[in-house]
Amino acid sequence: MNLTLFDLDGTLIPGDSDHAFGEFMVRIGWAEAAQHRRRNDAFYRDYLAGTLDIAAYLEFSSAPWRGRSAAEQGHVRQRFMAEVMAPQIQPQALALVQRHQQAGDLVAIITATNEFVTRPLAQAFGVADLIAVELARDHDGGYDGRIHGVPSFREGKITRVDQWLAGRGQVWGDFERTTFYSDSSNDLPLLERAHQAVATNPSPALEALARARGWQVLRLFQQG
Repeated sequence: MNLTLFDLDGTLIPGDSDHAFGEFMVRIGWAEAAQHRRRNDAFYRDYLAGTLDIAAYLEFSSAPWRGRSAAEQGHVRQRFMAEVMAPQIQPQALALVQRHQQAGDLVAIITATNEFVTRPLAQAFGVADLIAVELARDHDGGYDGRIHGVPSFREGKITRVDQWLAGRGQVWGDFERTTFYSDSSNDLPLLERAHQAVATNPSPALEALARARGWQVLRLFQQG
């Protein structure tokens, strides 16, 4: 069996679901526009620069919705998926995932965006195994703005893949080939770990590195 891992934002979809969800919070009136956008944009710049404090970002980004009722949260997540994310799921990205599934690969999506935002996206791609930033809960079962466990970000993606495989009774060495698709230099640790690194819709920095190392460069779509 082969193992195929996909990053999500910028890789399987052209946009960034985490940043987009922040914009959606503004749109529906759950976050104050000017202040939220200023901080959301600043965190996104930090992410692109590879300097994101992911714990601080999660506390900020979840603040508008985590205190809402489960019904409100579920309704808004459905709206966000239908109105914002579904149009970003393009046939060529779906076909790529399905090609690996039909070949018998073990397929997972691994993302630095939290599980609340990304679970519906993984389901839309037909991928059961999602490795995302897990959200801690308080004694009442509500989200409390903290990260549970190791965040699936930068080097943490390797740790989380190891943990996920261990839960299946497997290790990296069980696979004849491992492939990882990503657009971001933040994913360099996991790209270097995989047998086959595919720079997918890559940032300029990642594309330069990929060409220098002879990695495949794949463009699924034109990014805005």
